[in-house]
Amino acid sequence: MDRREFLKRAACISGAAMIGRREAFAKEANGHSEGYGILVDTTFCIGCRRCEWACNEWNKNPNKRIKDFEDKKVFETVRRTHAATFTVVNRFNPDGDNMPVYVKKQCMHCDNPACLSACFVDAFRKTEKGAVLYNPDVCVGCRYCMVACPFDIPAYEYNEPFTPKVTKCTFCFDRISEEGKVPACVEICPTETLIFGRREDLLTLAHERIRNNPRRYINHVYGEHEVGGTSWMYLSSVPFEKIGLRTDLGRKPIPDMSKGFLFMTKVFEVIAAWPLVFAAFYALSKIKDRYHKPGTLTKGKKTDENTIKS
Repeated sequence: MDRREFLKRAACISGAAMIGRREAFAKEANGHSEGYGILVDTTFCIGCRRCEWACNEWNKNPNKRIKDFEDKKVFETVRRTHAATFTVVNRFNPDGDNMPVYVKKQCMHCDNPACLSACFVDAFRKTEKGAVLYNPDVCVGCRYCMVACPFDIPAYEYNEPFTPKVTKCTFCFDRISEEGKVPACVEICPTETLIFGRREDLLTLAHERIRNNPRRYINHVYGEHEVGGTSWMYLSSVPFEKIGLRTDLGRKPIPDMSKGFLFMTKVFEVIAAWPLVFAAFYALSKIKDRYHKPGTLTKGKKTDENTIKS
């Protein structure tokens, strides 16, 4: 193959790689409308924190007795998830009266995850069931996912010096993959605050509750449209900004705002790799020319014209 033919083929390969990556990225960014979800009706929650205990038990996080989760002092501050705690329940007093609102917080499992779009090693994926999963085997610890997440969910195992991982709620993917099983937090909830099912069915139920009892709920299902939609959705009797949920996110998925930049990053990765390929082939060609010239040494022996022709 001459140099011109090599360059033509190299250009074709790089172009195909870039197009393939763009199509794969677009496919990854699309949510799964037929996936599962969880509807959180905050008007039912009593702050028992049993969901925290069940999550801890199922994910084999630091072992605690269920009695340890009855401590109400934790409600004195608003907590966030961390490396060993995938879900927390916070208490809010939006009107300053004696009617608190308890709100469970965990990964929202976005339809178009920002963590997935920010990860350049594809450590995250959105499953057809709705869960956003993390693969520690390919993670390089850059923690861009933590910066990208609008809900401040991914946490990092800073106390693990050799094999630190990013951690977050898994949507109990191993459980919901089995027929008839639900996430651990849903199964233990004593007040039916958490309802598991197909996302579209949950949206129908949520709007039906709002329609049938407009004095109990504000007319909004949180998570239906926020950042393109999430698998976890909330009903509330008070504005969501008063119970710790962001209302400044808009409807547009975060990956849509960064997709062009991320695609160009992948393009530049491919382009940057080709000079190395060209240099390697050039070096090999020079070695080949050196050892095939008449009168040069090959394996310690002198060659002549007859040897080369043969």
